[in-house]
Amino acid sequence: MKRLIRWALNHLPRPVLQRMAGWAVPLVGLFYRGRGAECPVCGARFRRFLPYGYVHARSNALCAKCLSLERHRLLWLYLTRETDLLRTFPQTLHIAPEVCIMRHLKPHFAAHPDRYATADLESPLADLHFDVQRIPLADASVDVVICNHLLEHVADDRRALRELHRILRPGGGWGILLSPVDLNRETTYEDDTITDPEQRTRIFGQYDHRRIYGRDYADRLREAGFEACDIDYAAAFTAEERTRFALPADHIYVVRKK
Repeated sequence: MKRLIRWALNHLPRPVLQRMAGWAVPLVGLFYRGRGAECPVCGARFRRFLPYGYVHARSNALCAKCLSLERHRLLWLYLTRETDLLRTFPQTLHIAPEVCIMRHLKPHFAAHPDRYATADLESPLADLHFDVQRIPLADASVDVVICNHLLEHVADDRRALRELHRILRPGGGWGILLSPVDLNRETTYEDDTITDPEQRTRIFGQYDHRRIYGRDYADRLREAGFEACDIDYAAAFTAEERTRFALPADHIYVVRKK
């Protein structure tokens, strides 16, 4: 199973994967029924989660019902427990939307469809299609921006961050901007001369990544003008909860615009 998933991730176009995953993964999940793992996003329980990973497939990672990964479950817990996003209707832009979370936010905003929009460069699931380095939205037009695991893909992440800061409403606008961060690395490493997919996979962890962030990631968010908070949110849960939900050691990065 690990080899099959790793092959699909590395060889099938992302839009194809997004269309196939909705029926193929739940089908495989029938063989994982049990009680050892619980997904806080959809409430499903399994013996364990499915493996997932581009290079080294992680065991116990992917929910077979809603397709959440470890980081999605941590994000969902933060959104539902620490913010009012699911109790109010702020003008929300969800970039590179996680399907498992989008499936909750879309119904929540159903009575206010103009206040929630998804966006991506090419995903067939998104409402809007644009390059995050050139966002076609007005200044200060968004209350909440959710943009996760995207900045490591773009050519100029600093420009993308300035664009996200530009569209966010000052004096209350906030966002969650997550990226893969190597907490053992002091500074971010990037090299635009590395273009070979195999080299990128070996150095950055994935064939289409352009950099690997270090502990200076929050400083990069601040350089764009944000107030940034680095939260070790998984530490708020018990060891039993972290195991049952299969939570990662990733941090949550919350930004606000003054």
